[in-house]
Amino acid sequence: MLDRIGAVDRPPGDTQNVRRSFADLVRSLKLPVVVAPMFLVSGPDLVVAACRAGVIGSFPAPNARTLHDLEAWFHAIKSSCRSNGASWAVNLIVHLSNNRFDDELRLVQEYQPPLVITALGSPARLIDEVHDYGGIVLADVSTVNYARKAVASGADGLVLVCAGAGGHTGEYSPFAFTHEVRRFWRGPIVLAGAISDARGIRAAQALGADLAYMGTRFIAARESLVSDDYRKMLVASHLDDVVTTKAVTGIRANFLRASLERAGFTADLLDTDGNVDFSRERLTDAKAWKSIWGAGQGVGCVERISTVSEIVADLAKEYSEVLKAEADRLGAVSDSIVQRNGGD
Repeated sequence: MLDRIGAVDRPPGDTQNVRRSFADLVRSLKLPVVVAPMFLVSGPDLVVAACRAGVIGSFPAPNARTLHDLEAWFHAIKSSCRSNGASWAVNLIVHLSNNRFDDELRLVQEYQPPLVITALGSPARLIDEVHDYGGIVLADVSTVNYARKAVASGADGLVLVCAGAGGHTGEYSPFAFTHEVRRFWRGPIVLAGAISDARGIRAAQALGADLAYMGTRFIAARESLVSDDYRKMLVASHLDDVVTTKAVTGIRANFLRASLERAGFTADLLDTDGNVDFSRERLTDAKAWKSIWGAGQGVGCVERISTVSEIVADLAKEYSEVLKAEADRLGAVSDSIVQRNGGD
């Protein structure tokens, strides 16, 4: 899988550097997993715990309420993850309504996260700055058209946000979306959308992705920023409890039905389109977000409140079992083919 890393139209030198960097990153992991950057969920404790457990931790820059907080988070994460060489990522909103973008980018240049994930806009706003220090830029995309634009803008990899993802979600099936993108893109792909167990991780790889984005499974982790009420609601929820709506942010997103009802969202209101606004005023409005809780369609895999290390250990055990079962099935199929063809 790693042999195909590198953009089709990228200069050879750049392609080789990205190939080596990304291959080294993947080899360092216990599981091919990115703990997705989740709004009001991911903080430094979650990122550091993920890195120590052997997966990639990430967080959205807006989760730090002030630039002083953001710098402190960068310092804490970089200091903690440097000791074990773990990779981590920050997610930047590149939409023009993010009026703190320039300051966030300045801190990115100073603290140099190995991965920068862009969302809601073109990655071109930060490509040069991240490449200058050797970082890798992954663009969060939800359509084939956006994927093409991100590649043309110089993104090193793509996060394909498919149907079922928590928070801002896509509409495409991962089967169709990955296939379409692989027709023109040979570089790194991270697949997102309702991946909550080891079978999902392996399925993402089978579809042609290099890493799996996992968010919802880690919201209930003890190291996340959420309240215990949120954790308990996750454990009690199932697929039918997830609602897709534009009413909250103006962009399709998945939320827990009980939290929307508690926040006063009626059925009629959920059918409306909200305003797209990612300004600091909107993102730091505690009242607006106090009881609106996101979750993906894989919420049924959240069966208890655990630490990140416990979640990763469970996934690693399940992943080994999935690989063994897969090898057994392939062996049986191979034997059957040999017998049908008259082989020994």
